[in-house]
Amino acid sequence: MTMKRILMVFMAVLLITGLAACGNKPQTESSESQPAAEEQSESEESSSEAESESVPEETSSESEDTAAHSEVLVAYFSATGTTKGVAEKIAQITGADLYEIVPAMPYSEEDLNWSDNSSRSTQEQNDKSVRPEIGSEDISLEGYTTVYLGFPIWWGEEPRILDTFVEKYSFEGITVIPFCTSSSSGIGHSGPNMEALAGSGTWLQGERFGGSVSEADLQSWIEGLK
Repeated sequence: MTMKRILMVFMAVLLITGLAACGNKPQTESSESQPAAEEQSESEESSSEAESESVPEETSSESEDTAAHSEVLVAYFSATGTTKGVAEKIAQITGADLYEIVPAMPYSEEDLNWSDNSSRSTQEQNDKSVRPEIGSEDISLEGYTTVYLGFPIWWGEEPRILDTFVEKYSFEGITVIPFCTSSSSGIGHSGPNMEALAGSGTWLQGERFGGSVSEADLQSWIEGLK
């Protein structure tokens, strides 16, 4: 009787131990391994989505920047606004970018008095070594293939601030087309003067225009350059 009881107790202990072991194993795998795998999967998906969203954004931005940059530039200096008006017409016809060469020290009406031998403009034009400082922000000429260069005629030549401009930049691989505005004086030797100072670029013969030149006349001139 006693042996039988002992055997029954022993079998009961074995049964309980087996059941406990079977119940514990799945719980451990579920609580430790699975959530970690899910978190990693979600993290990878989030990272992948972030990358896929950011790449098109950068590509789009670069594409817009490229599209916004023309291959043609109209750079001009205008003391009274006359050259500016012609420059804007040329830019509209050619689809060019505009860049104004602004002097660091603006010219006053007295500075532009051609009949005064002591006026600033007269003194500058009488001294070919003068280089008035440019106050406008620097511009990169990279990507431009054609540059229209506009200015008023002062004492038969380009203003000295144009000499500052052409000496400052490289025109390698660029076709430069000078144009000037005046009531009667021609462009003279302005083109060759600036070409020699620049030392780079392919320079075409320049042209003079009155302030009221029509877009049709400018269009005809531009087409004749090709």
